Amino acid sequence: MNPTRILHPPATLGVIGGGQLGRMFLQAAQRMGYTAGVLSETEDGPGAQVAHWSIVSPPDHLPGLRLLADRAEAITVEFENVSAPALRWLARKRLVRPGWRTVWVSQNRLREKTFLESHGLPLAPWRPVRTERELIDALQTLGLPLILKTAASGYDGKGQVRVDRADDLASAWAALRKVECVAEGWVEFACEVSVVVARGADGGAVAYPVGLNRHEQHILDATVMPAPVGPIVTQEAREWALAVADALGTVGVLTVEFFLTANGHLLINEIAPRPHNSGHLTIEAAVSSQFEQQVRALCGLPMGGTDLVMPAAMVNMLGDLWSGGEPNWDAALGSDPGVKLHLYGKRTAVPGRKMGHLTVLDPDPSQALARALAARARLQRR
Repeated sequence: MNPTRILHPPATLGVIGGGQLGRMFLQAAQRMGYTAGVLSETEDGPGAQVAHWSIVSPPDHLPGLRLLADRAEAITVEFENVSAPALRWLARKRLVRPGWRTVWVSQNRLREKTFLESHGLPLAPWRPVRTERELIDALQTLGLPLILKTAASGYDGKGQVRVDRADDLASAWAALRKVECVAEGWVEFACEVSVVVARGADGGAVAYPVGLNRHEQHILDATVMPAPVGPIVTQEAREWALAVADALGTVGVLTVEFFLTANGHLLINEIAPRPHNSGHLTIEAAVSSQFEQQVRALCGLPMGGTDLVMPAAMVNMLGDLWSGGEPNWDAALGSDPGVKLHLYGKRTAVPGRKMGHLTVLDPDPSQALARALAARARLQRR
């Protein structure tokens, strides 16, 4: 496939994964005039509901991938847990961005940390845990407390255990079924921030302003952009994020999450080779949203602007909000006409499940967050 080829509307694009990230990619592609479809595991998932066409298949099922290659001229992904060999197979037939190597590195914490460390990028202290001997070595090297994380398939706090006592280390690994893990030394951080980067096929890359993230129960709860972290940290965070994208040679959108320590040091926590929950507010707040950038990178177009139209805040809506019935949309939207509602079309509200988000733009970032939180609180007023 010619990597320099530029696809113009109404070329047909495809995304692997039919969740909310796939849905928002499809909507961005359609606004730009592209025909856009999805390979989804369910026929009525968030992505399939808005797609021009859909293929119902597991993401690593060869018949489904063949159909996708027949329908789409260029293909992207909405999550990193896609079979790298499947992407490599697809890349022989179609444009695939990000490439399989980017996905392969980022879908396994051992590979990810080894890669980042080899390029001199800042990380919290860590050790691999694949054997009993390495488990003991991690304890001796990192001390306590430490965090054990599964190397693969962990997200939103799943697949990780904090260990505070040496006597609990073996049982903690057993609770993770003794799969391949990484152990991370405990970091006393002041806050967590993230930077979304978009990188084109020509190597040109742009970074959004830094987002300040707040988590509840390991799930992202709110993001404010720009983060009130000062010009030096802001510049460093954007430069490190751009360096990660360049080292990976990624083409597409990539997000880098950082810990910011009390003494002002940035440490990379995780990377995601895709749009990110913390970047959802760019739909209204930025010149070009992270999803538009994903379309541009996939099609070989120049990257769009990342400047903010106005500071903004985003708060997630989890399934817990539906526990007493349908949320009170009138109360949330009627009292503040600046609140923007995004629902993902998920049929079942489960506690902890991301069902949508609210975004508010305001000249004062802290006021944007206060307004977004107030709107979410009003959703439960029956």
